[in-house]
Amino acid sequence: MHLDLDAFFCSVEVLKDPSLAGKPLVVGGASKNRGVVAAASYPARKYGIHSAMPMIEAHRRCKDLVVRGSSFGSYKMYSKIVMGILRDASPVIQQVSVDEAYLDLGQKIDEWVAASELARQVQLKISRDIGLSASVGLATNKMIAKIASDFDKPNGLTVVSPGDEERFLAPLKVSKIPGVGPKTTERLTELGVYKISDLRKLSRTHLESRFGKYGEAMWRWARGLDDRPVHEDHEAKSVSTERTFAKDIRDEQELLEILQKLSKKVAAELDKDSRAGATITIKVRYADFSTYTRQHTGVEAIWEGDDIYSIARRLFIKNWIPGAALRLLGVGVSNFTERKGQLRLKLE
Repeated sequence: MHLDLDAFFCSVEVLKDPSLAGKPLVVGGASKNRGVVAAASYPARKYGIHSAMPMIEAHRRCKDLVVRGSSFGSYKMYSKIVMGILRDASPVIQQVSVDEAYLDLGQKIDEWVAASELARQVQLKISRDIGLSASVGLATNKMIAKIASDFDKPNGLTVVSPGDEERFLAPLKVSKIPGVGPKTTERLTELGVYKISDLRKLSRTHLESRFGKYGEAMWRWARGLDDRPVHEDHEAKSVSTERTFAKDIRDEQELLEILQKLSKKVAAELDKDSRAGATITIKVRYADFSTYTRQHTGVEAIWEGDDIYSIARRLFIKNWIPGAALRLLGVGVSNFTERKGQLRLKLE
């Protein structure tokens, strides 16, 4: 089971101020010229407004737009209440971000009808006790459950029964697969692949020749195969790597090449669990052992090496003292989420 709270940030703002109900509401930067939308209510989405959109564009699309700043403390408080309800429903829960989680129901329920009833009870309890809406997907594995939870929003319950996985996936766009981002979608389009059914027609060998190990993963995803277990989240909250140099380095081009390699190494680690992160951090240690870190948090989570390097490079050039010798350089990604959805908050 995958549960995703609907328009969570905006829904919490409505709980705090019921007069906002039914209005086109966004949460994000208050500045009309420089702010960015972090989340949009469903009435706002009717105007084509979505997360990561510049606030000035959101205002252009909707003259009556209501803007609220982020209330991170409130979001985390409501998230803990919801996760408490989920823990009563299953002994195994994996919280992915502040507004979504996976539950393994197999240790508690062995019938699909009973699982569906439990899912509906959870939805009703969240709605009745808290006033929030949640969409749920039930399936044989995590990938399909996540796609299913996004299938009928808001407050939907989509069940993909055993043996029905390929039929469910076939008509969906390839971008619906968690982990297939805009760049991969563009490359697949060049191959004439638009839907998951199209992707299924390509052989594993062909996909591997085009995408490497990632191609083998896509071959499995197209067939609804995903063997990742639901587990309690004891994973690290960041992925990072660093390199200590045998000799101090002061050449900018050489340092940037190292930074790029480190970024790609971090991206490879993120790929293992289909994770993405909104916060990029660099670590720099000078020859005299003085050390600093600098970070940037974007409105969208990223995971590809080139994107990580682009931000890391800007941080480095902005903060490095030109010509100064370095003995260590590092890159890290944190503030995790899976590779779809609204802006997420890191869990503490």
